[in-house]
Amino acid sequence: MGIQEAALGLIGNTDASGQVGRRVAQRLARQGLRQRLLVQDRSQAPELPQSEVATISGYGDTESMRKAVAGVDTLLLVPIKEHPERVRLHQTAIDAAVAAGVRRIVYSSFLAAAPDATFTFARHHYATEQHIRSTGVAFTFLRGSAFLEVLRWIIGDDGVIRGPAGDGRLAPVARDDLAEVAAAVLTADGAHDGQTYAVTGPESLSLQQLAEAFALVTGRPISYVDEPLEQAWASRRTSGAPDWQVEAWVTTYLQIANGELDLISDTVPRLTGHPAMSLAGYLAAHPESYQHLLPS
Repeated sequence: MGIQEAALGLIGNTDASGQVGRRVAQRLARQGLRQRLLVQDRSQAPELPQSEVATISGYGDTESMRKAVAGVDTLLLVPIKEHPERVRLHQTAIDAAVAAGVRRIVYSSFLAAAPDATFTFARHHYATEQHIRSTGVAFTFLRGSAFLEVLRWIIGDDGVIRGPAGDGRLAPVARDDLAEVAAAVLTADGAHDGQTYAVTGPESLSLQQLAEAFALVTGRPISYVDEPLEQAWASRRTSGAPDWQVEAWVTTYLQIANGELDLISDTVPRLTGHPAMSLAGYLAAHPESYQHLLPS
């Protein structure tokens, strides 16, 4: 065991099979660090050196979580998928981790987390942060902006982005950049304890500018329509999704309109040593991300 490894102890990762957690695990593996990868399906765990796998039945199973993180020193806690009881499930997982002896939690939160946030899930992230604080363990909160990777899915088949976002702006971040920031924090042996970091891309863009960027690479007309609020609710209710899910979809746009995501931080370059990826840079590097939008 190396000196760095001994100082850091065992690092746990609750999202080893997910989009962000897998990226973090790969980065820690390249550094030769010991980690425990938590998954619900063992077959989905990445095969990485210096890594052991532990299965959990879910965040709401106290005993399962406690056993899975026993011996873990620092835990990367990534939110579970959208769920009406997300906060309670997060709290259960946090309590189990603390009871098992975890002494530091790095939580992947959201940029606009606040008790009065417009976006419903941002309020859930804030409640999770507050619960972590209440336990007394060391913590770092990584408040990531919207992901560059998901922007393509807000464009309809007709090439139109519809939502009540007004002229609001956001600074989307690449998952790779968030993962690299998380890896830097996890391996800093407490140097970032007590900190809350905004993790954003390098530019703040309106939805019209997003549409123009996708139009440029696809060669087809793509536009943004500032959808009236009542129409936004009605159009999304046709999906048959539960009300809490529809509310989350609508308030995703309202938070942009209210300016809650209009922030550019220096966290990515400061903690990783390289610039954050821009939308244009992402589209140039990942042409597969807009193949579904190309003219047939």
